[in-house]
Amino acid sequence: MSGPVTSTRYHIALISAHASPLAAAGTAHGLSETCVAGLARELARAGHGVDVFTRRVAPGQETLVHWHDRVRVIHVPAGPAGYLSGAQLLPHADAFARFVARFAAHSGRRQDRPYDIVHASATASGLVARQLKDLLGLPFVFTVHALARPRRHGPGAADSLAAARMRIEAELMRAADRVIAGSEQERHDLERLYAVPLARIAVVPCGFAPEELWPLPMAEARPRLGLDAERFTVLQLGQLVPRKGTDTVLLGLALLRQRHGIDAQLLVVGDAGAKADGRPGDSLEMARLRGAAADLGIGAHVRFTGQVPRGALRDYYGAADAVACLPWYAPCGITPLEAMACARPVLGSEVGGMPSLVEDGVSGFLLPPRDPAALAERLARLQRHPALALAMGAAGRRRACERHTWRQLAGQLAMLYTEVLAAGQPGPGAGPGSRRMVLT
Repeated sequence: MSGPVTSTRYHIALISAHASPLAAAGTAHGLSETCVAGLARELARAGHGVDVFTRRVAPGQETLVHWHDRVRVIHVPAGPAGYLSGAQLLPHADAFARFVARFAAHSGRRQDRPYDIVHASATASGLVARQLKDLLGLPFVFTVHALARPRRHGPGAADSLAAARMRIEAELMRAADRVIAGSEQERHDLERLYAVPLARIAVVPCGFAPEELWPLPMAEARPRLGLDAERFTVLQLGQLVPRKGTDTVLLGLALLRQRHGIDAQLLVVGDAGAKADGRPGDSLEMARLRGAAADLGIGAHVRFTGQVPRGALRDYYGAADAVACLPWYAPCGITPLEAMACARPVLGSEVGGMPSLVEDGVSGFLLPPRDPAALAERLARLQRHPALALAMGAAGRRRACERHTWRQLAGQLAMLYTEVLAAGQPGPGAGPGSRRMVLT
């Protein structure tokens, strides 16, 4: 994208079926919630009006919430009032779209044309935006998240709905006026795997809020968390699902202690999924990881915190000597970016969008996924050379502030909206009477 920053003020319908900005403050690993909240807030600060449509997840939830000046959150009654995964949301896209169309007709910000543009985040939201284009003639941009096709090739990625999801993703990319990727690697995946022309892809990465995250001295952060002032501490933060690579981090910690003789501890922040019957408060995955840590002989050196409020993130990043982010699939990543914003070196997988964030040998180290020996070696290097860790943290902080604030990214989005609206042409395959997509 190029051109001057727009001074036009838009009315934006932001469709986020699976993630509410109101939930962002309560979770430490809510990538989608954090992204939606950050972008909506900064678009509004720039003068745009934003209505965020998200799914109702609790009975009696207020339909319309005035969240910030020029930001409204609308809870859509589509499907049961409870948590649903991305795949479970897809059958409810029709009901979601019908509600949004009625809301736009009767309660939108303007009666002549309620919104200038629709911005959909993730597949279920894209289905909604596609139908709004048919029903109301509104252009839409589509931010992809965790594409089904590249995920399918990873270990443990088998999914009975993968083929249907890939078909839906491909149709959405043809219908959207622009497709937004989170990294250069994801843009490459869109071109190579989904045949999306490069001219129709924009890259808008993850961001952070400087007023929320900044470097915090360890001497200030560790006492608040009850941590030893001198012990080498590694942090992993994010949703606990197998593809995030927590097993690799546990093995790396065991090798760091056994081979390198370093008395290290690991903080695992986050949780996911259904509760285990035998361990109240733990998800099935957390219970499995606790058992894996015990089997490795490091159970006493790993602290599983579960979810923590976002307001506590500064303390956890500030308490860490290094942050490990070792998924086998990572289209983009908010945890490494937030670690950089807090001036902590990042140990990241050299996959997906990670190389776009982490400069190997400058702001951290890039490692092969599922290589615990490499992780242990790099951690030992940071422990033995604290000046290197400080320099890497400072370099990451500079990079984050120069390229990745939500304000900068909201400006990029506003420019993209201007390009789409200036073109004034419906996307391929859209318009009244176009074929409806049905999950089978």
